[in-house]
Amino acid sequence: MEHCSEDDGAGTGGDGGPSTDLPFGKVYAWPDGLEVTVVEATVFSDWDEYEEPDPKSTEFRIRLKFDNKSSESVDLGDLSVMVDGATNGGQSSSSTFSKGSAPLEGRLAPGVSAVKTDDNALEKRYGKDIVVTVQRTSEDGFDVFPEFTGTIK
Repeated sequence: MEHCSEDDGAGTGGDGGPSTDLPFGKVYAWPDGLEVTVVEATVFSDWDEYEEPDPKSTEFRIRLKFDNKSSESVDLGDLSVMVDGATNGGQSSSSTFSKGSAPLEGRLAPGVSAVKTDDNALEKRYGKDIVVTVQRTSEDGFDVFPEFTGTIK
């Protein structure tokens, strides 16, 4: 549990920083050197001709930045994102918007950075404050899933 300490507030698992309540823009690092940052969550409005917004929901896109500072490539398929409402509950439903989508897939070589997207819809009654949990499964048994908090803009 050394990676869950909230002593220095640095926000990286490797230096003992917190893994919860990280603000958007803060970096979290797993012990092997893979770093993740929730860059932003923005209302999605760039619909294609076959898509349309749901008037009862806020549809939004999360941009996540990954930096592979490890010595091995990382399978992005080992990562998943969960989004919950932070004001009065609610869980978002996953979606994929056609335009500009960059899903979590493929591999990330050592020393390479990439920005990926995760598309969601959250009922309007749950507000725009959200908690984004980045889950990772690996043979190394990482059991700390960073939680980022922020607002859909």
